[in-house]
Amino acid sequence: MGHTAAGEPLSLNRAPCEELSPWVARVYATQVEAEPDHLIECGLVADTPILRVLFRGEWGAETRDGHGRYSNAALFFGPHTRRMPVTVKGSFATVGVALKPGAVSALRGPPVPDTLDRIILYDHIYGNENWGTSAQLLEWFDPAGPPERWLRVAEILLQQLVERAGGAKPDPIVAAFDRAAFADPNLSIGDFAAEHGIDRRRLERLIKKSFGQTPKQVLRRARALDIAANLRGVADDEEAEELALRYYDQSHMIREFSAFFGMTPKQFLRRPQPLMTLALEARQARRLEVLGRHDPSASYPWRRA
Repeated sequence: MGHTAAGEPLSLNRAPCEELSPWVARVYATQVEAEPDHLIECGLVADTPILRVLFRGEWGAETRDGHGRYSNAALFFGPHTRRMPVTVKGSFATVGVALKPGAVSALRGPPVPDTLDRIILYDHIYGNENWGTSAQLLEWFDPAGPPERWLRVAEILLQQLVERAGGAKPDPIVAAFDRAAFADPNLSIGDFAAEHGIDRRRLERLIKKSFGQTPKQVLRRARALDIAANLRGVADDEEAEELALRYYDQSHMIREFSAFFGMTPKQFLRRPQPLMTLALEARQARRLEVLGRHDPSASYPWRRA
């Protein structure tokens, strides 16, 4: 699956099949071998809801509901307002489906603001005896099979979920804001509303419903995530200076970064971040593809075989 120049593992991740593109941002599979007692202490900051199936590893996380322990389960990870501390012991393998903003509502899931910083058992949201429970999903994926097959199974299951939910698509305004946040997270919310012919207050309500946070909070997180990807070596080096200039000055950047990641950029750079790097790389790959700055069929410059 590859690794970064610093040796941190990367996932097999790609855009979903065309049929799922209105709802799914990214599909990915991760498989990392480690000694049984090896403990990774890391964290996650995600800007999308993610359906994850954990095949291997003993996982732990500090969520809004308290400390949770997870293994061999299908889970719904809500978007994050700040770094969620996460641990994993031993070898681990997962498959994940990152949902686009607005997809959870379209798929008749819970209100996104209610899922922020939480991990919810899949059965409590989408589990169904006919369509699939957490235990059934583990069997269908065949953990011993190749990762690319996991991705295809995930796509088939999501297609079934879309059909079961009626096929409603997220609002186009939400998709436009998602892309705009990738392109320029310093954008004027008022200008965006005017350009798209939508009342600003209605836009703010729509974004809060779809992302779980206000437009301003979404843009602040996008800036921080781009800086984090650059620090972990999973971003386009040519835009490093541009990313830094999104902040008024260095102290502003440090303050904003620390608010999301619980540490300064320098501390974030020096500390091993294997789980965080996996997530940041998949997001950054999607970002460059959405902005038309990378051919999905080509390898990314930060990847090593």
